[in-house]
Amino acid sequence: MLLPEKAKIIEVGPRDGFQNLEEFIPTDVKLEVVDRMVSAGFKKIQVTSFVHPKAIPQMKDAKEVAKAAVEKYKDVEFVALVPNFHGAKAAYEAGIGEVSCVISASEAHNKANIRRTVEESLLELEKIRSEFKTLKIKLDIATAFGCPFDGKVPVENVIAMMDRAYGMGIDGVCLCDTIGVANPAQVDEVLKAVKAAYQDKEIGLHMHDTRGMALANIVVALQNGFNLFEAAAGGLGGCPFAPGAAGNVASEDLVNMLEEMGVSTGVDLEKAVGVARLIKEKIKPELTGHMVNVCNC
Repeated sequence: MLLPEKAKIIEVGPRDGFQNLEEFIPTDVKLEVVDRMVSAGFKKIQVTSFVHPKAIPQMKDAKEVAKAAVEKYKDVEFVALVPNFHGAKAAYEAGIGEVSCVISASEAHNKANIRRTVEESLLELEKIRSEFKTLKIKLDIATAFGCPFDGKVPVENVIAMMDRAYGMGIDGVCLCDTIGVANPAQVDEVLKAVKAAYQDKEIGLHMHDTRGMALANIVVALQNGFNLFEAAAGGLGGCPFAPGAAGNVASEDLVNMLEEMGVSTGVDLEKAVGVARLIKEKIKPELTGHMVNVCNC
């Protein structure tokens, strides 16, 4: 099996993993989790979301978390998710060097998630790009493989959105299986089409494990030459505006699979499992990852 020698894992637990948890996690606990993630070897962490606290109360300390992380770790890239121009401005002022902007490939989900049409969101993205010249901006294409409202999303929709994004100077794109409905055959089809259109771009994947196929889908991605993946400690995550969405692929499970397959991640498996166990101990969420329960490390 021909696979990349290395893979990059972006840890999104502090944002995507925590956003659905109702009980507020103290800021110092969030930062302790970030400390352990850095110690495990994660070099890029999506640390928070600059969203209105009424929409997602868990993120009301975004500024404090971002500033503390950025000031403490100069050699780690910290990313924040932002829903709009106001969020991008707040992230920029907090010292964040990269933001993720989410736009759905499906109109129905975009309206439920951001309360805008896809075109309105693209215009907002263009405004962010125009205003913040030094900020690295990534587009997360939500529902790239399926929508809870519209069903399967045509790959043409995804590529058309990528065309718009790259045309306005966006730095990167991540294809998101927001509700975890993708299957390996579909992933193969979509990635081959995307690679044909953008062979020279590093494109990320964000897979949810709703139907237990996230790791299988990632193997297909590896076979197609993709090696940038987002994951969350313990398998935490989901989407508040995507009915039925389960957690992300667990970071420690992904590290284990990749390393067992000879793909280097730069992440210490024992310490990655330790992050999930810390979350289990301090925050007590339901974790869907496997290694957190079976690893004797």
